[in-house]
Amino acid sequence: MYLGIDIGTSAVKAVLVGENEALLAEAEEALAIARPHPLWAEQDPQDWWQATVTVLGRLRCAAPRAFAAVRGLGLSGQMHGAVLLDAAGDVLRPAILWNDGRAHAECAALARRLPTLGHVAGVPAMPGFTAPKLLWLATNEPETFRRVARILLPKDYVRFRLTGEAVTDMSDAAGTLWLDEARRDWSDDILAATGLTRAHMPRLVEGTALAGSLQATMAQALGLPAGLPVAGGAGDAAAGGIGIGAVNDGDAFLSLGTSGQYFVTTGSFRPYPEAYVHAFCHALPGRWFQMAALLNGASALGWAAKILAADDIGALLASTEAAFSGRPARPLFLPYLTGERTPHNDPHARGVFFGLAPDVTREEMVQAVLEGVAFSFAEAQECLAHAGTHAKAVAAIGGGSRSRFWMRLMASALERPITLYSGGAKGPAFGAARLARIATTGEDPAAVCRTPAVAEMIEPDRNLAAAYRPAFARFKRLYQALKSEFRTD
Repeated sequence: MYLGIDIGTSAVKAVLVGENEALLAEAEEALAIARPHPLWAEQDPQDWWQATVTVLGRLRCAAPRAFAAVRGLGLSGQMHGAVLLDAAGDVLRPAILWNDGRAHAECAALARRLPTLGHVAGVPAMPGFTAPKLLWLATNEPETFRRVARILLPKDYVRFRLTGEAVTDMSDAAGTLWLDEARRDWSDDILAATGLTRAHMPRLVEGTALAGSLQATMAQALGLPAGLPVAGGAGDAAAGGIGIGAVNDGDAFLSLGTSGQYFVTTGSFRPYPEAYVHAFCHALPGRWFQMAALLNGASALGWAAKILAADDIGALLASTEAAFSGRPARPLFLPYLTGERTPHNDPHARGVFFGLAPDVTREEMVQAVLEGVAFSFAEAQECLAHAGTHAKAVAAIGGGSRSRFWMRLMASALERPITLYSGGAKGPAFGAARLARIATTGEDPAAVCRTPAVAEMIEPDRNLAAAYRPAFARFKRLYQALKSEFRTD
């Protein structure tokens, strides 16, 4: 039995997986985001820990014998978050998250100091990454900055609580901007440019390597075996790839969770910072990936449901599908509620409904939201094409992939077939469990990281795809027309 835990943005999720990869139990606990100022997004690391304890307790109740027989534990999590510890290992302030946009000025300063940054770290400086956050901290909270002894990523804080070890894996370290992606090692030059040294960084391991073992006190409290091996694990994007077997050159998938990613595995480090495509280390040795990162995924649908006073998102989707005419919605929706990364690098961008009329229905507005997110993925696909990466077909994971209707719209916007896998909605946690297995048994990753059973293949609707082309062009023009209006400072 193997445990996989995903420290997400909206929830902590955990899965208990058998040796034959059967899903024996799963649990999740919701999380909240604090936004104390415009552009800010923070969470208390203690909330991640309490949610982890909660979901593990639920797994223990659901499958007590299997839980007690667990052989390895793997971690996945939201990337880029800055968890700041003092010399005693205590948290200094709330973690600054991946979708926090406060450090835009610091990104410009970092780019001036290191003009080749994007070709070393795999992506230009953007506010969501960890390094600019520390520059912001040095300027705006200097006393806190002086007390920082260690910087961890979200999943690695949970590892620290479990094992007492400060460790991260290559794929999560890749999202800090401090990693030399080609060398798979910390960059002393980039660290120095942010006033830091290797002493502030966790130890680096591959995602398939052992990264510590469960402390005895934790094992007793959680009901797990003492000394349980804990794998290096992965950032959520790479863990999603491990979970669906996207480990070979050209394997592609899109992840539709709180945020969105369009991910393609590569056999070498291939940076293309000009289009804000991320080129990062994968969770397997000798593998990298290119990724377009979207800050607004299924969270845009959650927002729409809230403002439309729809308590049941499933029912809202069902009524939208029932009213679907086979044509694009009349309104256009820009889904940039929390800014955007690929391809705009614009923390000031915001959501927009355009083209409303007195007879526009609730269902048309929801359809416009679904299409706006799909068009964002289509624009991400164009960026990857500029980087020389062309995916003929893509898989889909994440909570948004549960909606077959949304996937039909997505396939038509991308003009690509979309593969849905069994258990795809729990992809990162399942990927973490696979990494736990590899780290524990030493098995060949190729033998473990197989594609799950195909649940469904959704083909593009040719007529809808043709109708989407002019709507997609309007979508892109709308952002360009409004770009200067988003920034108010």
